[in-house]
Amino acid sequence: MLDHLVLNNFHSCHEVSDDLSYGFVLKTCQRTLVLNYDLTGELRNNCHLYGSDAYYYLLEVICGLKSKLVGENEIVGQFKTAYKSYIDSNLRNNDLITILEKLFKDAKEIRTKYLLGLSQKTYASIARKKIVNQAKANEVLVLGSGQLAEDLINQFKKKATVYISARNLEKANMLAQMHDLHIIPWKNKHLYLNFPYIANSIGFDGELLGEEFFEQWSDQFDDKLFVDLGSPSCINTSLSFDDGIMRLDDVFEEGAVHESHKLHQIENARSAMTELTEKRYIHLKNKLETKLNLGGICEFEVTV
Repeated sequence: MLDHLVLNNFHSCHEVSDDLSYGFVLKTCQRTLVLNYDLTGELRNNCHLYGSDAYYYLLEVICGLKSKLVGENEIVGQFKTAYKSYIDSNLRNNDLITILEKLFKDAKEIRTKYLLGLSQKTYASIARKKIVNQAKANEVLVLGSGQLAEDLINQFKKKATVYISARNLEKANMLAQMHDLHIIPWKNKHLYLNFPYIANSIGFDGELLGEEFFEQWSDQFDDKLFVDLGSPSCINTSLSFDDGIMRLDDVFEEGAVHESHKLHQIENARSAMTELTEKRYIHLKNKLETKLNLGGICEFEVTV
């Protein structure tokens, strides 16, 4: 079954073309991955990887080993969201769904056996370290209402009063009720100027906050920090980290892995991934042969 797996690897802002759009699409801040199940071989010529190599690569991605923040956990949530979107699609492929289920199961095993205790900081925890632990902020404004925004809220709420502002009012209200937050109306962006500490989780091709906002914000506070985790970045300012603007590149540098014992853990995880991929290849091949012998009428349950 893995023989027909085709993986395309594009940059993070890539728009998926129509000929690939029926596949499973995983968007992260670093890349856009498109996974297809290709029985004809038509997609193989221009793909990044195929077969077992594609499966192994995706294991690395889901385990956070392809991230600049090695071992980070946000990718798991992104994978789950992309998976749900795919199984809700009219163009879903049952064989590809089966492979995605196995990927999730194998990635969970690798993380549990080899990557626990890696102590790798994630985007949200680094934001907490800078804003709450070091700056001792009493109030924090979180922009956005997705999974990353909720991760930020969970990091901040124990030591600071958290405010939220998001375009999706329904989700903002839900998060506010769940975490006891204060809501700043999306249309009242001028109120953001009242907050010296802001964490943004929103990313899109456009401008959310521009130079004029940051000039006023910067002049207003001596102690301040704006952590921009949006990808692609939707803030427009010439200010740098020294001026109180922390971008993704700064976050990556903050969480870089250097210690040799951590690298040893990662090497062990990669070796285990190789063994798992080989076992998965044999297992899925046998499963496909059984399906074909039964006339191709088997259906696989979705159980992630």
